[in-house]
Amino acid sequence: MDDKRETQGKTIQERMAEEEQVQEKTDAQGRKWKKAYFGGGEHFKNWLAQCKELGEVEVEEVDSTGYKCFEEGGEKLYRIWLSMDTAKEDDLF
Repeated sequence: MDDKRETQGKTIQERMAEEEQVQEKTDAQGRKWKKAYFGGGEHFKNWLAQCKELGEVEVEEVDSTGYKCFEEGGEKLYRIWLSMDTAKEDDLF
């Protein structure tokens, strides 16, 4: 997937609305993942540490085009995906 090509011409509001729709995914092995976080910087590091305590995590870098503060600061933008067993998930929610 070419993120740069997909984001060309979209407003930041459109990008943020699309991101809000991204909540779950299924990997090639059929495991379900829930998005736990979207962002970067120090907040990302804190969220990552906390998510690792809850279950298995996967980090995905996201194209920061249009997110002015990330572009200007040269920061990367990430999604943290969380997969945990059903018993742990039931305890949380």
